[in-house]
Amino acid sequence: MTVFDSLVRYGMPLVPKFIVGRVARRYVAGTSRDDAIRMLRSLNQQGAMTTVDVLGEEVSKTELAEDATRQYLELLEALDREGLDRNISVKPTMLGLKIGQDFCAEQVMTIVRRAKELGAFVRIDMEDHTCTDATLDLYRLARQEWEQVGVVLQAYMRRTVADIGGLLELEPNIRICKGIYREPRDVAWPDFDVIRANFVYAVEKLLEGGAYCAIATHDTYLVWAGMQLVDRLGIEPERYEFQMLLGVDPQLRRIIMDSGHRLRVYVPFGRDWYPYSMRRLRENPTVARHVMRAMLGLR
Repeated sequence: MTVFDSLVRYGMPLVPKFIVGRVARRYVAGTSRDDAIRMLRSLNQQGAMTTVDVLGEEVSKTELAEDATRQYLELLEALDREGLDRNISVKPTMLGLKIGQDFCAEQVMTIVRRAKELGAFVRIDMEDHTCTDATLDLYRLARQEWEQVGVVLQAYMRRTVADIGGLLELEPNIRICKGIYREPRDVAWPDFDVIRANFVYAVEKLLEGGAYCAIATHDTYLVWAGMQLVDRLGIEPERYEFQMLLGVDPQLRRIIMDSGHRLRVYVPFGRDWYPYSMRRLRENPTVARHVMRAMLGLR
């Protein structure tokens, strides 16, 4: 790691919020639902599918979790009214997981039941390893109510392959991503090449096991590996999709779609844009370097 890389990694919290805000416009649709609707409509017109996320996590007050549930119900209504892709992503800790699993389950099921009425899809996002078991329990519970529910597994987690084996009987819809939370070595693979290899292995097990697989990556090698797998295994287009974050490598997004593969863009919005943006910047050193250079007046 270079001196500048270290500065990027440890100096990001010192970057003024207004500078982060400028960069956040690339990754976040805006602060309001109307901002998200405009972005979703634009992406759908470009041929991309979408999923939309209300930003927020680690809620510790019941009223905030209930407010998040209300926002998602209103979002589902708006997507239905506007004729847009009715696909949402929710974070359990935003819906009160750290308050109590039963309380969180009530919030999740309220959203899932309304989604069922509207024919919408709900993705239950995965957070750090302390939430994994509870999140999978929530997914199993939601699947009892509505089949159009998915969950996320992270390739850097040591348990992921075993979790796939335990979920295949549900014919699950699973998004596989590398994982971005900082995890201890005993629960997560720390090596970049091993994470890549486990990602490919996980995708292969999902496709061979009859799951619907959402291949979520901006890594060109993993995009190629995903394309190679669906070709070699003869997977129908309706059984998989690629996924990318809003604002990350639009050219690769177009390459994937032009190659005949379905692609979904993850569109976040909301007042809690700052912590989300900081995590994206720490994850993407190239963008973070530009931010740090702008702050330091460097060219």
